[in-house]
Amino acid sequence: MSIQILEQFLPDHTLPFLRKWFADFPIHIKITKNRNSKLGDYRKLPDKSHQITVNSTLDKQLFFFVLTHELAHLIAFEKFGKISAHGQEWKNTFSEMLLESIEIYTEDLRLIIRKFSKNPKANFMASPDLVRYFHIEDFEKNEIFVEDLTIGSFFYYKGEDYKLIEKKKKLYLCINQNNSKKYLFRPLAKVEKLTINER
Repeated sequence: MSIQILEQFLPDHTLPFLRKWFADFPIHIKITKNRNSKLGDYRKLPDKSHQITVNSTLDKQLFFFVLTHELAHLIAFEKFGKISAHGQEWKNTFSEMLLESIEIYTEDLRLIIRKFSKNPKANFMASPDLVRYFHIEDFEKNEIFVEDLTIGSFFYYKGEDYKLIEKKKKLYLCINQNNSKKYLFRPLAKVEKLTINER
């Protein structure tokens, strides 16, 4: 895929960075359908070329972020040889690339990227700030993170009604209204908030 075709999925002014990072590496970029299991991935192919896939449905800034993440794998492997996929060499490379291209991101996102770059996580979902930022516009009318509910709130999750009882350290204790069993929810679990009339 040419950089020009790739450009339609990216924020403005990203091409100079991509040309520098792509260098002369033989890279196959694949734009995929939405995958719930991952946002993108990197593989070194048997012929020594590189393959990067990124989900086509991502916000342009997130697409560039994920592409940077995967390119950091390529660059770190080429520079350092056999290394841990998300080891310190990758972390340092990814961090440098994020800061180098920080102006690409909107001003409110730059603060989050700078914070993230101090210790990059392998999994996007491990960064609550990034998850919150990129899910803001995906919410349905009543969809909300568990951490944003108040104690005593009722919500709907995977076909069942729950009530939020209390916060336990970093998790939230909830009771299933159908079987009275108690369950722990992650702060960033997305649920549908219920009003009294909906119960």
